[in-house]
Amino acid sequence: MITALKLPADQQLDVAVGGIVLPQLVAGRLDDVHLSTKSVAIGPITSAVDVDATGVPIRGGALGSATGTFRITADQLEAAVKAAAGASTPIESVTIDGAGVKAAGTVSLFGASVPLALALTPGAENGELTFTPTSASIGALTVDPDTVASSPFGAALKPLFATQKVCIADRLPAGVHLGGLRVKDGELIATFTADSAITTDPALLENGTCPAS
Repeated sequence: MITALKLPADQQLDVAVGGIVLPQLVAGRLDDVHLSTKSVAIGPITSAVDVDATGVPIRGGALGSATGTFRITADQLEAAVKAAAGASTPIESVTIDGAGVKAAGTVSLFGASVPLALALTPGAENGELTFTPTSASIGALTVDPDTVASSPFGAALKPLFATQKVCIADRLPAGVHLGGLRVKDGELIATFTADSAITTDPALLENGTCPAS
């Protein structure tokens, strides 16, 4: 499983095997395995990872199934979003709040620096973590995607509603697929699944690719 999930050979893992182990060893397949680690690098993010796998082959063969999560703290998220947005981003801080994400910073309007606040909905698509603005507050003015064009500063504010994307597909095996991204207990929880053939097809162990920009 360390190889299938492309973890370092010396990765510290907690492993729990369900059921009576000896018959499973004789059969060459573990029925239920839970793996967890507190710190593993996934692209620009260092995360805690949990994996639940079934039908884990011991001496070769296809994997039954594997699903998992990795958790992203606000500090990790802020660093990743800033890196994805580039040096010109007005975003100065990112926090996880309620069921969503908030970003804050300043923008320049007519030569004046004005406070900016964005509400973002997290998601996952094509190997990318996505953060889609649902509202923007500039000073006392609040707009959303439907009202931004008719606002007094529509031309200046519209670019703020571009979805920010953080690609990690090129840091994961091609056989591991992001499923979703949600907020829970002050952290972002990303879900993933693994192809059953990841233990038999070497191509699925190679890094995936990011969508063309």
